[in-house]
Amino acid sequence: MKIIHLIGGGDVGGAKSHVLSLIKELGKHIEVTLISYRKGPFHDDAVSMGIDARVISTGSIIVDIKKTLELVRKNQYDVIHSHGAKANMIASIIRGITGIPVVTTIHSDYRLDYMHNFLKQMTFGVINMIAIRKIGYHIGVSDSYRNMLISRKFNPQNIFTVYNGIPFDDHIPPCTRRELFERYNIPFPEDSILVVIMARLDPVKDHETFIRAAAEVSRVNPKVRFIIAGPGDELRPRLEQFAEKMGVRDRICFTGMINEPYDLFQVIDINVLTSISESFPYAILEGARCSRATVSTRVGGLADLIESGVNGYLVDPGDWKALAGHILELSAEGIKRAEMGRLLRDKAEKHFSLEHMCKTQLDIYERILRLENRKKSDGKLYDIAILGYIGYKNSGDEAILKSVVQSFRERNPDLSFMVFSRKPGETMQDNEVYSANRFSLYHVIKALKRTRLFLAGGGNLLQDNTSTRSILYYLSMLQLAKRYKAKAMLFANGIGPINRRANQCKTAKVLNQLDAITLREPVSLEELKKMGVTRPEIHVTSDPAILLNPVPEEDVDRIMAKEGIPSDKPLIGISVRKWADMSYLDAIAALADYCADRFDACPVFIPMQHPTDVYVCEAIIRRMNRKAWLIGGYYRPEELLGFIGRLTLMIGMRLHSLIYASSQMVPALGLVYESKVDAFLKEVSQPSAGTPLQLDCQKVYRLLDDLWENREAMREKLREARERLVLLAQENVDIALSLLNQDRKQQ
Repeated sequence: MKIIHLIGGGDVGGAKSHVLSLIKELGKHIEVTLISYRKGPFHDDAVSMGIDARVISTGSIIVDIKKTLELVRKNQYDVIHSHGAKANMIASIIRGITGIPVVTTIHSDYRLDYMHNFLKQMTFGVINMIAIRKIGYHIGVSDSYRNMLISRKFNPQNIFTVYNGIPFDDHIPPCTRRELFERYNIPFPEDSILVVIMARLDPVKDHETFIRAAAEVSRVNPKVRFIIAGPGDELRPRLEQFAEKMGVRDRICFTGMINEPYDLFQVIDINVLTSISESFPYAILEGARCSRATVSTRVGGLADLIESGVNGYLVDPGDWKALAGHILELSAEGIKRAEMGRLLRDKAEKHFSLEHMCKTQLDIYERILRLENRKKSDGKLYDIAILGYIGYKNSGDEAILKSVVQSFRERNPDLSFMVFSRKPGETMQDNEVYSANRFSLYHVIKALKRTRLFLAGGGNLLQDNTSTRSILYYLSMLQLAKRYKAKAMLFANGIGPINRRANQCKTAKVLNQLDAITLREPVSLEELKKMGVTRPEIHVTSDPAILLNPVPEEDVDRIMAKEGIPSDKPLIGISVRKWADMSYLDAIAALADYCADRFDACPVFIPMQHPTDVYVCEAIIRRMNRKAWLIGGYYRPEELLGFIGRLTLMIGMRLHSLIYASSQMVPALGLVYESKVDAFLKEVSQPSAGTPLQLDCQKVYRLLDDLWENREAMREKLREARERLVLLAQENVDIALSLLNQDRKQQ
């Protein structure tokens, strides 16, 4: 494998440490070349480290691009890896010419770069933002940066995380306080308690918060002294004036650039960072290497290293009072400083080593090459495109998507997805897939042309009970997929009701052209047979939502605390929806009151679709005589699933409330508003209360009593049913993957 790294060459601090240490370590395993577009210390340090480092700096950007292109072509590099604005621009141009894949590392929030210089922000900053968009693969140096890119609608499947790493086994030359003080003219007593911030003098580092905290600490503990270490001649006079204004100029020393960071970190007591934005700063890792107690703002990926109150402290950006409080505590407690420093080093060494960083980066290169090779073989960009009722805050449909994507990724982590959604941004963040607006014909056609397998997935997509528009939309999408040479599959669907004869004929015509059909219940198979669907082979499986895993117990505890739900009484869940004339509200209210009185339980209403179900639940609660609770917030499917696992019983009208309950072995009573609900209840051997419009309350009370008394036996039945349904749900994935494999063999 041959990789070429491109960088501006004026980098200092964390970006410089990341790039040079990474390339040196990568050089032990693959062939790596580093190109700098500026002469200076960065290039000189790279050469001294034994890196194959070269400078391209002609004074003409056109000539720089031409020379880089010649080098790339001559050496036939597999991947171009860029860092920073100029390198990103050049890399994106070369990619357009050669087709060689490009990955860029995002070392900072590119929107905040050049924030101190409006002209540079409007030139270099804008060019960089355009270039980053044209680059196909991105690396964040923390999960928070990865999430930042996803929130800005970059493809989550092509965004990776490579945490900064440092060596923990090399020798650090010793340095005493006296030596350091003499070298940098630090005028402090050697027995001072030293608090340091090592960061370039830049507004994003927010040194003013550090100075404010220093003033507060100095009023209480005069033994503490402060060091601001880092380059930045433009901002330094202003910060010195601010320190003077705060009355602590004599207690703060500005050292400028520290050439050997470990000379500083091995002699200080407390390491501080006050940035308002970061990726994963090396200054914190270098302090951790020396077992220094640390207080930092909660930025970037630092929460992954620092457990606040355990191995350090995290404060909100700008919160100088909290910062001062933690510094005062640590300055007064030497034993605590030492213990926190030790714990921080232990965690840093385990998870943020240079070796770990290198392995992660190599895995990314290999994955990029696998994806690029598949793309070249057939010109397709997405393995699987998924269409469902996505982006409508319906927990059941969102659960289907999440469980399907997770199941595919368990089989093949390299699979790429396109999901058509009403809310593409939310879908991308929640599922880490790429997403397009389901109603944008341009984006739909563009995606289907580059898709290998199209799944119309989950739910009752093919029905005309709500409108003909809906069924025609889904059938048209299936036809488009076939037109653009994608395999097409009806995936774990429920069918019907399809009442209009014209819609039945259209459905049969389209479905007979598909490559595979799986259905979630036998009654749907009968519907298709009646309509004359004879091919392809039809498989009856189960709803994919049964595969979803719940969140951990501590997350459920947080939900219950947030919603004020008691934990000292049995919980009975109630899931209802708007349907027909809603004349059943009084009867549901009576059922909830009965549960509270009869079982000394807490009725909890669980909306499965927001906000429509919330309004229905609130209307029922107003009709009740007893107190009831409502899950008022919108929660991810796995969060609701975890909460439902805490229930003793479920009374469910929404199909997926019953599927969630069955998944967690919670006995359930169904309110049957459509045949799909009755079919599922029979599948899992749970009782039906009949249609909500004709509830016989006395009969339902008896059913509830029986369910309550036999709930343990019911749990065992549900355990057996769940095992069967899980196997059937996995069959959906098996069939879809077999279509993908057929497609590859044909190529």
